Amino acid sequence: MSEPVLFLGETLVDLICERRLESWSQADSFVPHCGGAPTNAAIVCARCGAEVALAGGAGDDHWGRWLEERLRTEKIDLRWWKRLPGVQTGVAFDVIDLQGVPDFLIYGQGIEPALEALEPKLEEAMTSCAALELGSNTLVGEHERAVSERARALALAAGKPLIIDVNLRLHRWESPAQAVNTVHSLCAGALLVKVNREEAQLLSGESDPARGAEAICADLGARVVVVTLGADGALMRGETQANARGLAANVVDTTGAGDALLGVLVAALAGSGFDLAAAAEALSMAVKIAARSTERYGALDALPISISLTGIP
Repeated sequence: MSEPVLFLGETLVDLICERRLESWSQADSFVPHCGGAPTNAAIVCARCGAEVALAGGAGDDHWGRWLEERLRTEKIDLRWWKRLPGVQTGVAFDVIDLQGVPDFLIYGQGIEPALEALEPKLEEAMTSCAALELGSNTLVGEHERAVSERARALALAAGKPLIIDVNLRLHRWESPAQAVNTVHSLCAGALLVKVNREEAQLLSGESDPARGAEAICADLGARVVVVTLGADGALMRGETQANARGLAANVVDTTGAGDALLGVLVAALAGSGFDLAAAAEALSMAVKIAARSTERYGALDALPISISLTGIP
């Protein structure tokens, strides 16, 4: 077995009201789905055939066991993922608006207890992985940020590829400036950074996504930046370039579409020895998978359990 790509971050339950609503007051029932941005990306990456591990965890409760069962079904390596006694698994109530865009209310304990449990074994985890994927959701709290930054430093020191999902949730930060400044330091030395259109502008000050991606590479030291453009597809700039047009989709719920896109790109990188040309070649497929993921509720339920990077899903 080859070394896995290690996805570090949150795993939670998405409880989704599976109909479009004008307001939260109309919500009447919720259906559970596996969630958390790095977890969604890891599952898609594994479905594409890559070796994948998760670092993090959930509570040692009914929901934690529910999540673990699904992760094992997806053949995710859980050596660095734990169910933690006395911790409440994070649960996100999701309401989908008339345009298919989710709004979240999150309950339970955050990622900090899971990263505290990981910390004593962090060096062992990093030694055992081929690459590291990190997102900004583990940077908000002081302790979890320290663990994330340590993981990043270990990966770079060992010459292992670093993949960053910016994935800013500005309401969790004291200010947009704090969020941007923290993410700036995360991106330096990254093989690939994924942002959406708004994040590209926040990080670069450029309103044009392509110029924004180029500025992030030049100013922050990332080798390649991918900008997701929603219905307009995605673009890649830096050491390699690619453009992928959007794909028509019967959009129901956009939860996790960017996670799905990233999972495909990471799988393409892992399968090529982390050749950036492989990510550029896979960008159109990644956009197709992301579009398909929007056609049912939840990040993953519309996607096949096995995804070919060379076939059309």
